[in-house]
Amino acid sequence: MDFLGKYLWFILIGVSSVACAQTTEEIEEIVPKTYTAYKTSQKINIDGEGLDAAWRNMAWSEPFTDIEGEKQPKYKTQVKMLWDDTYYYILAKMEAPHVWANLTKRDTIIFYDNDFEVFIEPDGDTHNYYELEINALNTVWDLFITKPYRNNNAVLNDWNITGLKSAVKVNGTINNPEDKDEGWTLEIAIPWAVYKTGYFQKNVPTDTYWRVNFSRVNWDFQITDGKYERKRGANGKLLHEYNWVWSPMGVINMHEPEKWGYVYFSSESPKKENHFKIPEDEKIKWELYKMYRIQNAEFKAHNKYFTSLDSLTKSDIVVEGKIVKPKLENHSTGFNLSIKSPFTNKLLIVKEDGKFISKK
Repeated sequence: MDFLGKYLWFILIGVSSVACAQTTEEIEEIVPKTYTAYKTSQKINIDGEGLDAAWRNMAWSEPFTDIEGEKQPKYKTQVKMLWDDTYYYILAKMEAPHVWANLTKRDTIIFYDNDFEVFIEPDGDTHNYYELEINALNTVWDLFITKPYRNNNAVLNDWNITGLKSAVKVNGTINNPEDKDEGWTLEIAIPWAVYKTGYFQKNVPTDTYWRVNFSRVNWDFQITDGKYERKRGANGKLLHEYNWVWSPMGVINMHEPEKWGYVYFSSESPKKENHFKIPEDEKIKWELYKMYRIQNAEFKAHNKYFTSLDSLTKSDIVVEGKIVKPKLENHSTGFNLSIKSPFTNKLLIVKEDGKFISKK
């Protein structure tokens, strides 16, 4: 099986699908996490230590949770974030009694080892987003993804984060089954320039937010000939991995960008405060995607979309105390779901391909 085949297979077996038609009242929505990343004027040395003065002024995120938001992870994971005019800085701290990794070639399937993953979607339309995976050997896999897997996407494995800086510090000894480790830290600096969509675009997100999520993949292991490897069950098949994330997804699938967290890039100096409030229009967007997922489930089950809003929602949709009125337009190739925001007067639209559009 080729690279894309393997990757798509992995995603598909992990995606929780809706087996029958549901209304929005039957879908429990998990509120995304938020984090305020402050601007730093201090130098950050990417060495995996995370001891620079700028980091000391930043709070750790809440500990990661299971991807479905239902279980407590075995080991603690937290992140800090900062930024300047050149880089987006990420510091991840991961508890682990056994730190191990085997993959050393760039752009191999890094989640076959324990790893840390970064997902970034700059403009919030759920299309054209970026994934970065790094293991404890500091081996990198970076990807550009045109759409979520539910929308017949293309995955560009040869896209690279030019100018990426990353470093790992192991608190213990990597790949040594004879001792017990404390864990590992990963420090990353991603150049803003890699997310530009045009040469002259000024894309550094000052006093605004991007959609971001983080995932930690952790496997049970076995020791074979003194070497760590993923554990197999009695039937010889690999046991499932654990997926621990910053902002829970509700399903075993990271590729639903509308559920990711919000990182607000504040131009203020670093401080241990998270003052970002999710805009009301984003909450309307969540309601649109609830209906969108119902439409997808209906098409998957019956090869057709619903044509009535009564099939998507049974009662008024209330956002921040205001009733919002959805509109459904069916056409020859799919549908548009839209709501006119009472907060900004913008028309918020989700199309059949999942793309989100905001019009004034």
